[in-house]
Amino acid sequence: MADQVKLYGDWSSPFSSRVIWALKLKGIPFDYIEEDLYKKSAELLKYNPVHKKIPVLVHGEKPICESMVIIEYIEETWPQNPLLPSDAHERAMARFWAKFADDKGPEIWKAFVSSGEEREKAKKETWEMLRTIEEHAGLENKKFFGGDNIGIADIAFGWFARWFGVIEEVAGVKLFEADAFPRLHAWINNFKEVPVIKENLPDRDNLVARFSKLSSSRTKAN
Repeated sequence: MADQVKLYGDWSSPFSSRVIWALKLKGIPFDYIEEDLYKKSAELLKYNPVHKKIPVLVHGEKPICESMVIIEYIEETWPQNPLLPSDAHERAMARFWAKFADDKGPEIWKAFVSSGEEREKAKKETWEMLRTIEEHAGLENKKFFGGDNIGIADIAFGWFARWFGVIEEVAGVKLFEADAFPRLHAWINNFKEVPVIKENLPDRDNLVARFSKLSSSRTKAN
């Protein structure tokens, strides 16, 4: 079927979840294909020969790669239930925060995979990132980044709703204190209670088990 939509992803990946949330919020039917990242399928390698990673959206046999690029494509292709505001400045701000999420997010992952001095540096930069969001994202007056409805910036930061706490537990580091970041804490609670999000978050225990296994493998490798 020319307009068939397929998503190649991994259940534990926040980047796959971003795309799932966007598709579900817009009411777009799609087929989901779970990938084994240790034994990638021929289809995945065909559709993403450059980076060879998930997520990949295939629409009418045309592949789109990288989660936020995919979401921009979804927004342009299916205008219903918009993820970007109509106002030009508000659209620019939504894209600014989405980019901020991708630019600064790796510091949190470093706190998970690193140790010693590097981990301490990652923890400091993560705290600064959280403080920046708390003070400058305008969440004191809004339920979500864009107002009353989930938008592209919320999706970009959506991994805070599950993965952040899992990283803290597995890495044995505490980076997020609710009383230090009350606006961000309220946003997380609002976000994960939206039915589409709540129904499409990976199971926490399974995620802890997956990340613990990855952490153990890295420790042995070092």
